Amino acid sequence: MLRPRTALLVSLLSLVACTRGNADFLFVANITTGQEVPAPALTTSTGAPRPASFGTAMFDLNDAMTSMRFTATIFNIDLTGSQTSDPNDNLVAAHIHAAASAPPGVNAPVVWGFFGMPFNDNNPNDVMMFPLPGGVVGFTISGKWDAPEGNNTTLAAQLPNILSGNSYINFHTTQNPGGEARGQILLIPEPASIALLGIGIVGVIAYSWRSRLRTC
Repeated sequence: MLRPRTALLVSLLSLVACTRGNADFLFVANITTGQEVPAPALTTSTGAPRPASFGTAMFDLNDAMTSMRFTATIFNIDLTGSQTSDPNDNLVAAHIHAAASAPPGVNAPVVWGFFGMPFNDNNPNDVMMFPLPGGVVGFTISGKWDAPEGNNTTLAAQLPNILSGNSYINFHTTQNPGGEARGQILLIPEPASIALLGIGIVGVIAYSWRSRLRTC
């Protein structure tokens, strides 16, 4: 039986091969609290420490560059408000941020929101959300950035930032409305490159990629 790290890597390699067969552009984001600027200290409402929030997202930009699908699996952020008893970890918003000068460590404005405000996945609304099973705190969320959508911008206008690595996905909570966990969106140029990302993908549920992104 494969260990979780190995099983996840095999699953992701299969997804990359599937997507590359369709000539799309595949991106990945390793999401951590430490990438926030500044990095927050996570506590409950009584001041006790709480587990770090983390996850992974994958993005599929179609060959025509007219839409971009994504799926993210996030741990230790409460999707429903009832996964934990404390409100500090409740999800309040989730966005993609981008700017021409937004490499890792630089904050950027919201260019597309898919949870909370602003909400831009509305032409049509493609968002799907699922709490993680087995009492695990967290969720899987997916959506699609269509050509007409954007927060005072469009996907076409943001393509240079996305393709150059100057964009990130960000999850905001009650305690950290400015952002609790984020990850830079990075292009995977070829299937073998995903092996370099294995360290940052540990712990993410593999089935979410297959079931939420376009299947082979």
